[in-house]
Amino acid sequence: MVKNISTYSVVMLAALVLLLAVSCQKKYPANVESPDEVVLKSIKIINAGANGNTVLEGTIDENLKTIAFPRLDTMSDFDHIQFEATMSGGGKLETTSYQLDFKDGSPYFIDGKSSLTKVIKVVNNAHFREYFATLVLKVPAFGADFGKPRIYDYTNNELGNPVYPTFTGAATRGSGFDGEHVLIVTRASVGSHLLKVSDLRNNVIAPISLNLSGVAGGTFPVNVGAQVNGHSYIANLSGNSAASPLKIYHWTDPAAAPQLIGSLVVPDGGIRLGDNMSANLDKDGNGYFFFGDNAATRVARIKVTNYTQLSEPTAFISASGSSYVMSYNRVGNTDDYIYTGYDAPIRLANESAAVAYALDIDAVPKRGSDAHVITFNRERYLIMTTAARTGTEPVVLYVYNLTKGKTTREALEEFNKADDKTAVFQYSLLGPAGPNCFLQTRWHITKDDQGRDQTLTLYAAATDAGFVLIDLPVKALED
Repeated sequence: MVKNISTYSVVMLAALVLLLAVSCQKKYPANVESPDEVVLKSIKIINAGANGNTVLEGTIDENLKTIAFPRLDTMSDFDHIQFEATMSGGGKLETTSYQLDFKDGSPYFIDGKSSLTKVIKVVNNAHFREYFATLVLKVPAFGADFGKPRIYDYTNNELGNPVYPTFTGAATRGSGFDGEHVLIVTRASVGSHLLKVSDLRNNVIAPISLNLSGVAGGTFPVNVGAQVNGHSYIANLSGNSAASPLKIYHWTDPAAAPQLIGSLVVPDGGIRLGDNMSANLDKDGNGYFFFGDNAATRVARIKVTNYTQLSEPTAFISASGSSYVMSYNRVGNTDDYIYTGYDAPIRLANESAAVAYALDIDAVPKRGSDAHVITFNRERYLIMTTAARTGTEPVVLYVYNLTKGKTTREALEEFNKADDKTAVFQYSLLGPAGPNCFLQTRWHITKDDQGRDQTLTLYAAATDAGFVLIDLPVKALED
């Protein structure tokens, strides 16, 4: 009986499998090839440009289903951009005309107002295929290209040359830079001197000694200085008294004896001047010198006319935290000054030391000193160098983008409230940390034959850390 049941079951199972096979063949007929292909072979914009007659060929990536076009002229008619394409037989573009909206809120908005993406659809009866076309405006590239620095290093940073010889034992506390020369103000036996920037770019050290005949007086005859448009200045470390006046010397010819352009006492200017010097002179040599006193209680201001005429020495109460390495640097040709020290935030002030605005104390590294706000190739930057005051604090040149905002104050306000305050560039001089944290931050813009910004050169120096020059080219458009 068991045997009969088993035979019966096998027969029934075989019949069931055959029935299922027949059923499957009826439910899933053989595949039929369709001629309706939807492959995009080439595509172009045929009416770009101000006159509507510029043709831009697209580059198709069939694997990624993307299309890249050369940049679009900003004078193109973005309400009626026309596409022309070749496709597989029977295929056509769903539409050949597009309206391009380069405004915030666009569905495919990418990066401000310069890029967007449109979906290009190829159809053939019931079949279709989509490609993502990225369109970028041909707008000027602004600012410096911080990804392509050329660095001429004479600091403790092991990536460059050895530290410049006078930057040891706190012998060099002042320096200057005007694009053509670096000024080294030093107590070292070699004496204060100039270095050609063109030599430094070739790793050549060829000091040009300053004639120091008659340079005397003060706690130290030389301590700080400035290099402005080919004019060299050195100031002594002064007690700001009749017995120890603030002396300021001037050279245009390093081989000639210096001109003593000032031997003065600044009324109520503190008891020690010459630990720092901020020179703010225009192309005609008019402006102010500022000196913060050692006790950080006063800011002394001296008017300068035609590079050599000093007048109207006066002083103002110093803002809290300024420190003895305070700085007071004018913003372009405006009435704004950036006023700070290694224990103070970055502050906006006028020529009389009245503070109008300040960044939060932690908006940038607190030790940031000798800060400047500069404009290069239509972008605005804050540059500063940190003082290595205690412990393992570093000496670092920082650059921050402050382009947003019409005025200096608006730029600082926009930066202050931004979530991302990351520096766009930084370079370490490596220190060391210590009480003698005299430092300088400078900059120079080289222009081309048409007067356009071409190269931004940054300069940073710190006592016992050395100095560095960094050339940055203008940012260039890349498709």
